[in-house]
Amino acid sequence: MLRMMILGFLTILASGCATLSSSLDPGVGADQIAQEHNFTRLKIPTNRFRLLSYTKFREPGAPLTVYIEGDGRAWLSKNHLSDDPTPFHPMVLQMASLDSSPNVVYLGRPCQYDGTASEKPCGPEYWSNKRFSEEVIASMNEAIDQLKHASAAKEIHLVGYSGGAAVAVLVAARRKDIASLRTIAGNLDPEAVNRYHKVDPLAGSLNPMDVAAKLSNLPQLHFIGTQDNMVPPFISQNFKQKMGKSECIQVIEYKGVTHYKGWKERWLEMLNTTVDCEVVG
Repeated sequence: MLRMMILGFLTILASGCATLSSSLDPGVGADQIAQEHNFTRLKIPTNRFRLLSYTKFREPGAPLTVYIEGDGRAWLSKNHLSDDPTPFHPMVLQMASLDSSPNVVYLGRPCQYDGTASEKPCGPEYWSNKRFSEEVIASMNEAIDQLKHASAAKEIHLVGYSGGAAVAVLVAARRKDIASLRTIAGNLDPEAVNRYHKVDPLAGSLNPMDVAAKLSNLPQLHFIGTQDNMVPPFISQNFKQKMGKSECIQVIEYKGVTHYKGWKERWLEMLNTTVDCEVVG
């Protein structure tokens, strides 16, 4: 258990939250960003969890771009889980605010925002061992169904940061309407990441590597930072190898970028990067 807690402490550093007081309300900053960029706050009830999203629908029927939040403020210290995994610095929402696509959504993870962390069925296991569990992925997928209906979109572009990348992959593998996938500093193999940090595996979570082959025909870009010590660059490279000879996947390195610094400044460039591939079969 102690070894797993050490990785939790690394997560705090990656989220930039280690020096902030837990008395602050992390949701306030997200609301301010959303208001400044004309997003609408929306609570999404699912069969298991209530999820918070910020939406900007400007062209009904146009593709929907969904940004999936990372693991957030899961730990208070190397020995203590947080009682609320809401991120203090919603970088993913800031990146979504830069996106000029016609329909853009930011989607929080279960138990983030709105005080839901203290309500059942939320519990610390859903921002630790079970953060990629079947019930979590099913709820995220259900929320995307509702957002797709609300925007009248026919196809979806997924964007996931860190642990949100794992969620994006697991969601994409069970849908037929995903047009593209982008990940940033993506935890695409939680088992390998935990081995790298010499911590215990995530009991009760799914692994994106197990569904990678299903996505071999899906255009996808995986952005990694050469200075990322949280999710090392080889993780995305291993995910790409799982695709075999597929031309639909590219892994792009950014020199000097860490797990949490340097992404927002490069996001417009990354949005303009595309991958063309010929669907086989």
